[in-house]
Amino acid sequence: MINFFKPEEEQLIISAIRKAESKTSGEIRVHLEKDPNNAALKEAKRVFRRLGMHKTENRNGVLIILLPQKKTFAIIGDEGIDQRVDADFWDSERDLMQGYFREGQFCAGLVAAIDKIGEKLKLFFPYEEDDINELPDDISYSSDRNIT
Repeated sequence: MINFFKPEEEQLIISAIRKAESKTSGEIRVHLEKDPNNAALKEAKRVFRRLGMHKTENRNGVLIILLPQKKTFAIIGDEGIDQRVDADFWDSERDLMQGYFREGQFCAGLVAAIDKIGEKLKLFFPYEEDDINELPDDISYSSDRNIT
């Protein structure tokens, strides 16, 4: 496991995911990758599939991947959300996170981005009474058995 966040920071991130997902059928995951062979975006696409995020009913999953050793990250959304958001939406989320990250505020940057992503997902994929949480809300790591 990558020791990047303190336990209380992990809980803040998970709480932000749960709060965002309480308003949408969309799914948000945060993943940390150790020693990736690829650039952030390519690694994000690989991990997205490994986590089964492309299998959500409405294809509305969003992955935020951090590559701490390379000091980079990426945000990607599945085709359901990509078809609905403005072309620059992911760029604005990236810029938001970068502002926090430059100050060393990684947890706060993730929470802020998750909040904004949740609001956007809510517009296009509102929560419904029969909504099922299709993916875990916890942070995944490159050492997790289901993605190695």
